[in-house]
Amino acid sequence: MPIAHFHLVDGTGTADQRARLLTEACRSYARVLDAPVDRVRAFVVRYPAEEAATAGTLLADGGAPAPYFTAIVLAGRPIEQRRRLAAEFTRLIVEILGVPREVVRGQVVEVSPQNWFIAGHPADQVRATEIAARAESGSAP
Repeated sequence: MPIAHFHLVDGTGTADQRARLLTEACRSYARVLDAPVDRVRAFVVRYPAEEAATAGTLLADGGAPAPYFTAIVLAGRPIEQRRRLAAEFTRLIVEILGVPREVVRGQVVEVSPQNWFIAGHPADQVRATEIAARAESGSAP
């Protein structure tokens, strides 16, 4: 269920840099949460410079670019994991897109498993079914 959005103004990074940001973010997400990478989703959300402002100035009028990320995790993840995830995403934005660290903002959003859906089913039910199936087969969780 891990989902990341990187909110960027048009012109922030090249297509190759944005692709690298997405692929490395997926790997980082999986590593930090110890989750299968096939569950991770990452998106770049782009905005025209006329539709974004920092410090009260439109970027089209000279406002400073300020990348922002959101990372969605199921509620209950330890604070250390959430902080590490935020640090990783900040590092990736700085290193890949070449923006100053001090302008990067982000948040980790916790979602209740009852309010997250996988193939139309609540995550708490899906995960309970997976755990029961592993227990029956003798697999580790």
